Amino acid sequence: MSKGLKRLVLDVLKLHKPTKTELALGLAEIDGVEGVNILSVEVDRDTESIKITMEGDLIYAPIREYLTSNGCSIHSIDLVCAGSKIIDEGKT
Repeated sequence: MSKGLKRLVLDVLKLHKPTKTELALGLAEIDGVEGVNILSVEVDRDTESIKITMEGDLIYAPIREYLTSNGCSIHSIDLVCAGSKIIDEGKT
């Protein structure tokens, strides 16, 4: 039985290095991570705002540690899914 989060969406500010590709490949190597999606939200001269979506049997601490050790700042946790299945957001 899994004990982690199923889906995690993070709003992150990163430097231009490492690239999004390098960051995604590194995150995918973390135990429990089954998939990573990184979307550019805004690009400035020195930084880039990105949205990172991850799925799997996720533990937040190693994800946070990896991002911060690679020059990223987590602005917010925008979505968290836990439990035995992912429940999509309902329409209101």
